[in-house]
Amino acid sequence: MESAGVPLCNTCGEQLPGIEPNGEVFVACHECNFPMCKACLEYEIKEGRKACLRCSAPYDEIITSPEIGSEAAYGDHASTAAYLSQDSGIHVRNISSVSTVDTEVNDESGKQIWKNRVEGWREKTNRKKKPPTKPVKEALIPAEQQMEEKHMLEQIDTNHCFKLIPFNRSVEPAQPLSRVIPIPRSKLTPYRTVIIVRLIILVLFFHYRITHPVDSAFGLWLTSVICEIWFAVSWVLDQFPKWSPINRVTFMDQLTLRYEREGEPSGLAAVDFFVSTVDPMKEPPLITANTVLSILAVDYPVDKVSCYVSDDGAAMLTFESLVETAEFARKWVPFCKKFLIEPRAPEFYFSQKIDYLKDKIQPSFVKERRAMKRDYEEFKVRINGLVAKAQKAPEEGWTMQDGTPWPGNNTRDHPGMIQVFLGHSGARDMEGNELPRLVYVSREKRPGYQHHKKAGAENALVRVSAILTNAPYILNLDCDHYVNNSKAIREAMCFLMDPLVGQDVCYVQFPQRFDGIDRSDRYANRNVVFFDVNMKGLDGIQGPVYVGTGCVFNRQALYGYGPASLPRNRIPKSSSSCSWFGSCCCCFPSKKPAKDISEVYREDLNAAIFNLTEINNYDEHERSMLISQTSFEKTFGLSSVFIESTMMENGGVPESANSSTLIKEAIHVIGCGYEEKTAWGKEIGWIYGSVTEDILTGFKMHCRGWRSIYCMPLRPAFKGSAPINLSDRLHQVLRWALGSIEIFLSRHCPLWYGFGGGRLKWLQRLAYINTIVYPLTSLPLIAYCSIPAICLLTGKFIIPTLSNLASILFLGLFMSIILTSVLELRWSGVGIEDWWRNEQFWVIGGVSSHLFAVFQGLLKVLAGLDTNFTVTAKASDDVGFGELYVFKWTTLLIPPTTLIIINIVGVVAGFSDALNSGYEAWGPLFGKVFFSFWVIFHLYPFLKGLMGRQNRTPTIVILWSVLLASVFSLVWVKIDPFVSRVDSKTISQSCISIDC
Repeated sequence: MESAGVPLCNTCGEQLPGIEPNGEVFVACHECNFPMCKACLEYEIKEGRKACLRCSAPYDEIITSPEIGSEAAYGDHASTAAYLSQDSGIHVRNISSVSTVDTEVNDESGKQIWKNRVEGWREKTNRKKKPPTKPVKEALIPAEQQMEEKHMLEQIDTNHCFKLIPFNRSVEPAQPLSRVIPIPRSKLTPYRTVIIVRLIILVLFFHYRITHPVDSAFGLWLTSVICEIWFAVSWVLDQFPKWSPINRVTFMDQLTLRYEREGEPSGLAAVDFFVSTVDPMKEPPLITANTVLSILAVDYPVDKVSCYVSDDGAAMLTFESLVETAEFARKWVPFCKKFLIEPRAPEFYFSQKIDYLKDKIQPSFVKERRAMKRDYEEFKVRINGLVAKAQKAPEEGWTMQDGTPWPGNNTRDHPGMIQVFLGHSGARDMEGNELPRLVYVSREKRPGYQHHKKAGAENALVRVSAILTNAPYILNLDCDHYVNNSKAIREAMCFLMDPLVGQDVCYVQFPQRFDGIDRSDRYANRNVVFFDVNMKGLDGIQGPVYVGTGCVFNRQALYGYGPASLPRNRIPKSSSSCSWFGSCCCCFPSKKPAKDISEVYREDLNAAIFNLTEINNYDEHERSMLISQTSFEKTFGLSSVFIESTMMENGGVPESANSSTLIKEAIHVIGCGYEEKTAWGKEIGWIYGSVTEDILTGFKMHCRGWRSIYCMPLRPAFKGSAPINLSDRLHQVLRWALGSIEIFLSRHCPLWYGFGGGRLKWLQRLAYINTIVYPLTSLPLIAYCSIPAICLLTGKFIIPTLSNLASILFLGLFMSIILTSVLELRWSGVGIEDWWRNEQFWVIGGVSSHLFAVFQGLLKVLAGLDTNFTVTAKASDDVGFGELYVFKWTTLLIPPTTLIIINIVGVVAGFSDALNSGYEAWGPLFGKVFFSFWVIFHLYPFLKGLMGRQNRTPTIVILWSVLLASVFSLVWVKIDPFVSRVDSKTISQSCISIDC
């Protein structure tokens, strides 16, 4: 809490020194009176930041002069260090009630909220207009302490590193919570050099290819050149965002030192966890329970943690399993924190094949671990019993213990439901300690309303959590992603709570790691190249893309507000978006009158930022009406309680909040009609319009000027499960690619959206363009993979006879491709096997899932047709990785299967023709066979997937492959259709001409 009348430093949170030794008032910025202490200002200037964080006005020259440490530097300036008081609140933890009844908004409380808010704005405005006043004098810092501070700052700056020193208030701002570690120049410089060389070689290569057409195979040559140009553009889009990769390191001991001082309440920010699930039959309740248990046991203050579980299927099975989970958590959470075990998901902890006694010194550990394992097995049996019971639903529907029908019996027509477990007023753990809050949420669903699937469920959780706890940060997880590192939240807070870093950070993204994948990772499920190479590159620009799970959000960024460091006095010249489905301002002049400047500014931000200059001429009542009806309610919806929560940058709920009132308000904000005629899903919250709402949501935040952070702790923060079966993996990739196509065909396409504000960096835009156009590569890829087989079957080739110079050019191109990959692996630490698996699946997914996604996306967006691909599965009796060898037929398998067959046939036909033609035919054959084998090697994992289990290849696959390849190639060679036919008349005429 802020002391009344005593301003605090906005960076370190300490009280401002007030009076300088020369009797003047210390002020950092004389334009906006931004509250910052002298030590923080010195550190900012030493780091090269010489402009105010709030108004971007440059600091006075006398302040930024070398004598900044001397008292004479401030002698000519005196002003009041004005500050903006922060909205304070507490986390209400005494709410434990269930409600499924829709309620109205409390008018009286709503009016009072708006009245208080307007009065607060008036006080802030008046405080800025008041003449400077002399604050209360504080004790001056002794000269010895100032010298010590100056000496330590100089030492830190000289060594270019941050050393841990004893805690001292005067030097605390110099201790960062995180640090950027650039890639060594010895690794990065050769990498960049090869990229430039490769770009030059590509230009020369295309000059040669275009100026040397192949007349005998002009169609094949033209097709190959077009494909190669597209591949080059795709490479540029993928390569240059990796120009400046970085690593980061966090200092959690400094986080503890700054925000968890001994004898004081924890100053760490609260976090609301979101877990989303739909169908418990497809997403086993035991997996969801393990995710929830790992959240409740995180190494974080219990009063700062709340877990919200969204049941979008309104399944009684999910609710009952959550009841069992809450009861088991009373035993599991204290066990985890007592013995510091990792991971804190019981299923994965007890299944570890490691020495669980390592580093354990407490004699009672073995006994308690055995008892806990027995308790968990009993818990599993209870969950399995619930699942077995739910297999056959009664005709009259499910009923609860009190005999009342389950409200969610009709999954498409049911009221909203909220149940609060645990917490302050709920059950405590076995040792009598408080547990984190656990909340069950099922939003209302009615026929005729668009519910927007996962994105809509996440937005409902945003509103519910804002009403009940309103933590300033949100972490969302899929139901199958558990917390693998109990300190992961502290890792994220080292960025978000760092005053020097976190002020413009919208989210901290963790890499995805997976369990249960075969050792060879046949289908590149781990996606190592993307998470360990591409994301590091983006972290050096404006931040990684949001990947849908394992991400800690700044709640204010989800509300559409811009970052605090964004200059407020900048007016854009044009709007921030343009869509080819609407009228473009540069192509079709608008007939509408010019908009007000403030309106253009808000439209450019795509946010709900309210400009106070618009209401200066209104009285108190008019201001209240204008704010509530004209701006905020149209953006956030008709809930004054929720709107009030959006203005609390530090989170929390009002101290006077009533528990029952908040529950009723939470039910109100998850109503199916709440989002009607609001900005939800358009400008705030998770953005609608694509099945990959994650990419779209992160893109909108970056367009507003936010940046994101990529955090890679040594112990993976979260782990999940991935589909290791070929067909399931292809369908997962199909969904991602379909979402990219939907974004490409929408108004949010990075090719034309977000130019007005100028806040999205160009390399970041290239990365986003790459994320939405990559499925289109499937068209040239499938054509290019067919060309080798066609060349072998026709005897033609796409490249003319090479000269010595052309041979050197082709060799240089291949060498630059290899060197780029090698140097990329060198600085990233990715293994060669992971890189090769990524290359293979790029081809497999490109000729199957991406191809179908392009056509399905076009049908869905342009024609309104939604095509679903069904998968039929066969059972597998394998114990270890049995799912890997399951063969599931799907239409996605047709294109790659066809490519494999025609290339095998082409190779057989090419060798047969060479045997019949003699020695001179083997030279041209080499280039054709090389490209054909390139296709086959890339599709080899797909071929293994078709063959099923190792050492038991399906006989039908072998017979048909060999039969078709042999028969077709022999018939082709025998008929030789490309030899010119000579009829009998031609033969007789030739005989007469030679007098035969």
